[in-house]
Amino acid sequence: MIKRGFDIFFSSIGIFFLFPAFLFISLFIVIESRGGIFFSQKRVGRDNRDFFLLKFRTMKTGSEKGSQLTIGSRDPRITNVGYFLRKNKLDELPQLINVFLGDMSFVGPRPEVRKYVDLYTPEQKRILSLKPGITDYSSIFYSDESELLSKAANPEEFYISRVMPEKIKMSLKYLENGGIGADFKIIFLTILKILRIK
Repeated sequence: MIKRGFDIFFSSIGIFFLFPAFLFISLFIVIESRGGIFFSQKRVGRDNRDFFLLKFRTMKTGSEKGSQLTIGSRDPRITNVGYFLRKNKLDELPQLINVFLGDMSFVGPRPEVRKYVDLYTPEQKRILSLKPGITDYSSIFYSDESELLSKAANPEEFYISRVMPEKIKMSLKYLENGGIGADFKIIFLTILKILRIK
């Protein structure tokens, strides 16, 4: 209950104060390329239930029909505005709406698409008992994930065999040792990481 109260309080404050930024970002997105402002993708949430994750659209319309992985920061599908948003993690801001609605929390395992969740072992599926989050340990450690994948001969195979299992290990660690203290630590480390990325 404490965590849910935290999520509702701070997501509502964030949405309220960042609303002008939402408007400006939306304007730049529609000026540069055709398509909607938001990108909505079905992800797997708590208790193995699907929900729609929101982001600002950073790719050309229809790009998600190809690979669901972003390969390199200069993936040709990414728009110029999208590159700026991704670099500064601003594309993630609409997930405040997901947090407010209760689909996500500020801290928790990053939600995957069904395609990859179907590959989880029974042990790995334990993380589905947690509400997915905007950030977690894997978000910090793999902040350069797209660049890492761009160096692999087979990006998807590398993600499935190497990156995804490591991310799940971190989520299992959070499952065993998480709490309000861990959440504040992860949020603090995430902010530091974003500032360093800039």
